[in-house]
Amino acid sequence: MKKIIVSIFVLSQCLNVNGQSIDKIITNKEVTRIEKILSADDMQGRRTFTPGIDKASAFIESEFKKIGLQTFNAATNYKQEFSMTASEAVSSKITIDGKEINNNQIVTFSYLPQVSLTEKSDISIVKINKGDNIGEKFNEYYKSPKNLLVLVDSSFDNVLPNIKHIERITATPGNNTIMFVFGTTEATTFSVELTNTISKKTLNNVVGILPGKTKPNEYVIFSGHYDHLGVGAPEEGAPHPANDSIYNGANDDAAGTTAVIMLAKYFKKQNNNERTIIFTTFVAEEIGGYGAKYFSKQLAPEQVIAMFNIEMIGTESKWGKNSAYITGFEKSNMGQILQTNLTGTNFTFYADPYPDQQLFYRSDNATLARLGVPAHTISTSKMDNELTYHTADDEFETLDIDNMTQIIKSIALSSSSIISGKDTPTRVNTTQLK
Repeated sequence: MKKIIVSIFVLSQCLNVNGQSIDKIITNKEVTRIEKILSADDMQGRRTFTPGIDKASAFIESEFKKIGLQTFNAATNYKQEFSMTASEAVSSKITIDGKEINNNQIVTFSYLPQVSLTEKSDISIVKINKGDNIGEKFNEYYKSPKNLLVLVDSSFDNVLPNIKHIERITATPGNNTIMFVFGTTEATTFSVELTNTISKKTLNNVVGILPGKTKPNEYVIFSGHYDHLGVGAPEEGAPHPANDSIYNGANDDAAGTTAVIMLAKYFKKQNNNERTIIFTTFVAEEIGGYGAKYFSKQLAPEQVIAMFNIEMIGTESKWGKNSAYITGFEKSNMGQILQTNLTGTNFTFYADPYPDQQLFYRSDNATLARLGVPAHTISTSKMDNELTYHTADDEFETLDIDNMTQIIKSIALSSSSIISGKDTPTRVNTTQLK
């Protein structure tokens, strides 16, 4: 215990900058205040395209304004708005070999108002057979530009609810139709009649900046996503109250959003950033990373020096307190820079211990990383055993606020030489990415 106390004291001393200690800015009390608001029941799980996400956006905007951030590209406010195309099924009728298929066994993806297809149309029949990797096969067919009738073996009926839950929304609507039919393995003749309502929906990231003093055209980004899963059916046998169907997303990713706000407050008070710092909270991460994809298109990648994406830092890592991991650690030397800046503390950044989970490609850092930016996600989530991940139990009470606060302080310290212009991380080699 004594060793831990001394080490945290040393960390605090290392973080005294320009007179005001970081301990007076990034505090447990302030982290608790922000985290509680973002993960409260009245945010209704912050699902994209719901009143809850709008309420969360308004709160983040108010925090950015209170801190005194400037808007991005001289915008009139902190909202970075964009629109997407949504499709809502009105009616569907699929008949295969003379038998009408129950709509409960069908999931369709189409951005056309009317669809009429038969076996004589330009459409291919493909299958997902028993024993196949359902994830790989689904993604392959879901991303296809062709018309597809996908026949899925009944052994995969358990994933049907998850597929039905996928939002019918895209930034680039195609002219094709993809249909997944569960429990049917053969189709000689078929007819498809679909009617969809197509609409445009607006959503927004929240973005604020601190202009750099001597390197204003070089950007360092701190990001997290503020959306989550919304309200769903209560889970049977779960330890939370039976009537609790709100997916609060306290760790995923109100924790990351809280960190972004706290870092904005800290760096604003320091007032010594040579490079421009962009603070952004992304929308629509949970339904496809659309907020990050739009944001990335607004920047010249060669001007982005580094991206710190912060995702799920509210629980202890597999190594315990005062530690976190960096996805894609080996893809740039950014992690080495961060650890060097933590010399004299007991905080350690590790390489991602879950390479099989492909986390480097699954969060909001991925879009800029694919453009060569040293863009990495910092996390503590035990992805092989994070009990509250994507459940209604991901609530404030499950978080270790003291440890989370130390992580935010460590991100502030470790990023200092990049923000000052002293260090520039190596670029990601895009030819080696998957």
